[in-house]
Amino acid sequence: MNLTLGFMVWVIISSLLPFIKEDIIIPANQLALVTALPVVLGSILRIPIGYYANQFGARIIFLISFIALLFPVYFISVADSYTDLLIGGLFLGIGGAVFSVGVTSLPKYYPKDRHGFINGIYGAGNLGTALSAFGAPFFAAKLGWSTTIQLYLVILAVFILANFFFGDKHEVKVKTPLVKQIKAVYKNEKLWLLCLFYFITFGSFVAFTIYLPNFLVANFGLEKVDAGMRTAGFIVLATGMRTVGGWLADRFNPLVLLMFVFGGFTFSAALLSFAPSIAWYTFGCLTIAFCAGTGNGVIFKLVPMYFQQQAGIVNGIVSAMGGLGGFFPPLLLTFLFGLTGHYAIGFMALSQVALASLILIIWMYYQDKVGFANQVIKNTVEGIMITDKRGKIISVNQAFTQITGYLEQDVLGKNPSVLKSGKQAPSFYQDLWKSIDQKGFWQGEIWNKRKDGQLYLEWLTISAIKNDAGDIVQYAGMFSDISDHRMNQFI
Repeated sequence: MNLTLGFMVWVIISSLLPFIKEDIIIPANQLALVTALPVVLGSILRIPIGYYANQFGARIIFLISFIALLFPVYFISVADSYTDLLIGGLFLGIGGAVFSVGVTSLPKYYPKDRHGFINGIYGAGNLGTALSAFGAPFFAAKLGWSTTIQLYLVILAVFILANFFFGDKHEVKVKTPLVKQIKAVYKNEKLWLLCLFYFITFGSFVAFTIYLPNFLVANFGLEKVDAGMRTAGFIVLATGMRTVGGWLADRFNPLVLLMFVFGGFTFSAALLSFAPSIAWYTFGCLTIAFCAGTGNGVIFKLVPMYFQQQAGIVNGIVSAMGGLGGFFPPLLLTFLFGLTGHYAIGFMALSQVALASLILIIWMYYQDKVGFANQVIKNTVEGIMITDKRGKIISVNQAFTQITGYLEQDVLGKNPSVLKSGKQAPSFYQDLWKSIDQKGFWQGEIWNKRKDGQLYLEWLTISAIKNDAGDIVQYAGMFSDISDHRMNQFI
C-alpha cells in the first residue's frame, strides 16, 4: 500500500495535465518535460533510499518520504505558472523513489525461493499510477484539478500515521558502508545488464503511463476521461503481470522468460512505429504492458540471485536506471516528432534496443551455463586436469592441487608427465592412448608422483573432447587418490 500511494503521488501532474493546461500556459514543446521531470528525482533518489532502507528499516524511510511529499503536493495544488509545475514536479519524484524501500526490505522476511513472487506482489503497487490516471481526472471534472490534488494531502497524512503506529520497528538492519557496497558491485557486468533491461521494461511502463493521457487526446482526439481510462487499463495489465512475472521467475529460468519478454517488446514497438489505427495502437500498447510488467517482476528475482550481500544498493541502482528509462523516451519522442512530424523513429528505436537486449540475454544464458559448469569443476572432490590437443595443461581445479601438491601456476603449459611415477612401462601408455583413439576414453588405475616425490595410486579417467566437426580439441582427466583404499584391502 505504501508503494501504491507513492506512485499515485508520482504521476499527479501527468494524470491531470489535460486539465492543468487549461489554466496554466505550457509551451507545446515543453509538455513532455513537465510530465517527465518527476521521474528524475524519483530515479536518482532510489539509490540512497535503497541503501538507507537497509540501514534504518522501511518504517523510517516511508515516514520521512511521505512527510517530505506533503510540501510539493501542496505547492502544485496552488501553482499558477509553468515554473511552479517544474519545481513541484521535480520533488514529486520522492513518490517514485520509495520503490527501493520494499524491494530491499521485503526479502528479509521470506525464503529465497519466494523472492520473485514477493517482489512481484510489492511491485503491484504500480497500480497507484492507474488509480491516479483513472481517478484524478474523474474528480478533477467535478471538483477542479487544484482541489483534487489537495485530496492527496489527506491520504498522505493517513499513511504517515499508519507507518508511525504500525510499521515494523524491529526489522533486521544491514550496516555495510555505502562505498564498500558500491565497490563490491560496480565492476560486475551483470549489474549493468540488469540496469539496461530494467531501463527498458520499467522505463517503458513509466514513459507510457505519463505520456499516454495527453498523447491519446492530442493524437486520436479522445475525451480526457476516456484517455485516462485507457491509460489505467495499460497500467493495470502491466501491474498484474509484474506479480505473474515474479511468480514465474520462482519456477522457471528467469533468463529464458526475459527472452520472451524482449521478443515481445521488439515486435510490439515495431508495430507502433507504423503509426497504426487506434485499434492496432491499443494492441501494441497492451503487448508492451504485458511484456513490461512480466519483465519487471522477473528482473527483481535476478537481483538477489546475483547480489545476495549487496541487494540494497543494487536494487537502488537498477531501479534508478528503470526510472531514468521513463524520463528520456517522452523527451525523445517529442523531439523526434518536432523534426519529422510523427513518432515512428522513436518507437522503432525502442524496438531495436529491445532486440539488442534479447541478444544480450541469450549471451547471459549461455554464460551462466558455462559458469555453472566451471563451478562444478572447481568444487568437485575429484582432481581435474584439462590439456589442449598437444598435451599442454591449460586448467586444473582445487582438488588437483590437494591431491598432487602442485599449484595451478606450477603446471600450466607443462605436460602431464610431470606427474609420472616411472612405475608403468612404456607399453602401458601406448595402450592408454590406443584406447583413447579408438574409444574416446581410457579408465583405470595408475601410479603417479606428488610434488614432494611421494608416490600414490589414483583411479583415472581420460576423455577426448571433440568439437562439432568431430575433431579432438582437448583432453580431460578426472582422478581420485585410492592409495588408502588399496592399503585397507591388504590389512
